Amino acid sequence: MTEPAVLHTTSDHVLSVTLNRPESLNALTPGQREEVIRLLADASATAEVRAVVITGAGRGFCSGADLRGAGVPGERLAGDVARTLRTGAQRLIAAVLDCEKPVIAAVNGTAAGLGAHLAFACDLVLAAESARFVEVFVRRGLVPDGGGAYLLPRLVGPQRAKELMFFGDALTAPDAERFGLVNRVVPDEELRKTARAWAERLAAGPTRALALTKQLVNASLDTDRATAFAAEAAAQEINMTTADAREGVRSFVERRGAEFGGR
Repeated sequence: MTEPAVLHTTSDHVLSVTLNRPESLNALTPGQREEVIRLLADASATAEVRAVVITGAGRGFCSGADLRGAGVPGERLAGDVARTLRTGAQRLIAAVLDCEKPVIAAVNGTAAGLGAHLAFACDLVLAAESARFVEVFVRRGLVPDGGGAYLLPRLVGPQRAKELMFFGDALTAPDAERFGLVNRVVPDEELRKTARAWAERLAAGPTRALALTKQLVNASLDTDRATAFAAEAAAQEINMTTADAREGVRSFVERRGAEFGGR
């Protein structure tokens, strides 16, 4: 039997998602994209899942959207391209940013185009030494999509983002770490083990506090100080109603390690 194009398992509160088309360096089909979106939405709504890892099978993380069936651009109705992006690639990136659980990218090889943006949208990015990140759009005469012009300036600043997008050169994993696009570079054989260790640590943490922290940090890049401060106060108010917050305070008073249940 043919294996599914997206593999997923949940164990110890960690959802592992693997893009599984290694023969195409995991070029993303519409079906795969929709499955990943569904899995991330389910992760938000499932108490059993407290952290997510996304990786790729074989030598590539994700080489971008699969354009083999698209053909040469021909006559289109006005709005077709924008509509396709809104309902496709942009929904995928939004699903990662909006997921209520921490999402780790374990980049095991080439991450190009939409694949690079999928990684950059994740909360934490681990890269194998062999990983490469490529803003490939300019090589095809295209404008960056899939949230690239939103994500990159926020991660590396506008000038560095333009350098990456104007030239489309492959960025090595160490250079990506130096630019601030990657949290850590590890030997290829250590990538899955490290990603798993990070995910398990997150899964043992205060899940609602992490979700609210993610929302605050993401929103802070698009707002003013007064709004950010108000959001912070509201988030803390909400979080103090959780069992994990009560456990955290109690463990401090009792001088012991906290045991968070994710609620």
